[in-house]
Formats: sequence, C-alpha cells, structure tokens
Amino acid sequence: MIPSTHSSDDSLGARNAGLPGPRLLSVGGGKGGVGKTFVTANLAAALARAGKRVVVVDVDLEGANLHTCLGVASPQKTLADFVSEREDDLGKLLIDTPLANLKLIAATHGNLADAQPSHLRRVRLLRSLRQLDADFVLLDLGAGAHASVLDYFLVSDDGILVVQPEPTSVENTYTFLRAAFYRRMRLAMVGHGVRQLVTLAMDQKNERGIKSPLDLLREIEATDGAEAQRFVETMRVFRPRLVVNAVRTAEDVKLGFAIASVCKKYFGIEVEYLGYVNHDEEARRSVSLRRPIVDLRSDTDVSIYLQRIARKLLEPAASRG
Repeated sequence: MIPSTHSSDDSLGARNAGLPGPRLLSVGGGKGGVGKTFVTANLAAALARAGKRVVVVDVDLEGANLHTCLGVASPQKTLADFVSEREDDLGKLLIDTPLANLKLIAATHGNLADAQPSHLRRVRLLRSLRQLDADFVLLDLGAGAHASVLDYFLVSDDGILVVQPEPTSVENTYTFLRAAFYRRMRLAMVGHGVRQLVTLAMDQKNERGIKSPLDLLREIEATDGAEAQRFVETMRVFRPRLVVNAVRTAEDVKLGFAIASVCKKYFGIEVEYLGYVNHDEEARRSVSLRRPIVDLRSDTDVSIYLQRIARKLLEPAASRG
C-alpha cells in the first residue's frame, strides 16, 4: 500500500503490498480507556466466526489485558519473552482461545524496567508477524504516541483508531494522527534538508510557523519539487480508519464524520469512518464474563455493529478505492 520511498521504512517491515501472508491490522487510540482492547477482541472474534484464521497480539506490554477479554488465563509464555530475547520463535507463543480459528499472543509478565522492545527487536517482531500462518493478525496497541506504537500503526495494512465521544479522547486522537503522519513523512522523505523540515514541523511552536501537513507541504514545494511530489503521494496513501466507541446519541454517531472532515480540511489527511459501536451494558457484562460480546450475545445491537465493522475489514483494499 505504501510505495517504496526510503530504506528506513523497509527496516520497519514494509506493508504487505499484495504479498503472501496475513493481513496486519493495528488497533490503537490516542488515550487509554477508550475501549480499544474491547474493540480488538471483538473484531478478532467476529473475523474468526466468519471462518478466517485469526491471530490477535497484545503489544501493550505495560498494560496487557487482552487475554482477560478473551477468557484466557495468564499464560506462562508471552510476547515479553520475545522482547527480552528469551524466545525467538513467535509460533511458540501462540495459545488457543475458547473461540475456534482464534489464537492469541499475550503480553503478560513484562519487564517493567524495560517493557518496550528495541527498534531492531520491533523489526524482527513485525517480520515474524508477517510469517504467521493466519489470514488476519490484529495488534492491540498501547495508548499514546510512543515511537513503538506509531511504528506498529504505520506498518500495518490497516491502522484503526478507536475514539470515544468525549473532548479528551477527540483531542488525543488528533494528536495521535498528527504524530503518526509526521513520523511516516520523516521515514518517506529522502532529502536531508526536507527530513529536517519534517522534524521541525513536529514542534508545534516551530519558528517557521508550520501548523499542519498542508503548511509543511508548501514549505517543501518551495525547497524541492521532487520531494514535494513524494510528500503528496505519501499523504495520499496515509488513510487511517476510525471507530467511534460507546455511542449514546445521534450527535455521537456524527463524530466520526466530523473528525474525518477536520482531518481533510485542515490536515489534508483522508480518514475513513469505519463505523460506530453503541454504549450497551451487555458489553460491560461481556468483559466481566471474559467473553467477546459477539460470541456471548451475537444478536445485540453492539454485536451487530461490531460484526458490520468486521465485514468492512474483509473487503479487499481495491474495493475501498
């Protein structure tokens, strides 16, 4: 999906671009508590129920709880063993879940002194994920915009952001999108001077007054026409996808369209609104029972909306334009 632009992008494990292997999806959020793990677990369950071979991976090493949502007891071997180099074979970390077609790589027992993997270890992890015997691999990301979180989001075939209809969540979603975009651009640009411009733009109080990706594009156009074209092409294929969680009102439903509109108008970034998940006490109950709601009560509204989003994920990239 992303054209070959710079060698450092390849070092992170380039997107599939139609090559054999599982489709890699990452699910993140600008802040904690927006329900990204709930959404990840249920989308994985819905895809598995649709007959797809699914692996779901908890890469939130500092706040791992995906295994709990899937009804799996704390496993002895987890992603932390891969990060600490006690285990190099991801296949040995796969564990069965109560759902057919769905396997898990959990993230319990992390090293609190050094939880995040090094850059080289992230590269190896991403390459290993591409080699798993599955149709889909879903990553449950940590909160915030740490470099490791952004890398997972950017190299996935689809990056999905979960947002709740509250000001703090919306604000952090914009912050995440901005950080992800600039990190992607810094990897994509070839010219040293242009890469320095991108780095400068990441400081919102920069002396050049660059406030948005469109401002940055104008600066690059004045510097290097070829790099400006590269910038436009990279901007074109940066298409995050959005899910609004815990919707209660019609205004909440419209939030996804509003965020997409703002990103297009002020950032020049295309954001696709995948759909929304309504607030439902049954969803809270499913978490308490440690079962995905799509498995526990597939007929409820919240399950129907989650399954609708999962069906959109089954669509090939070409049909989405």
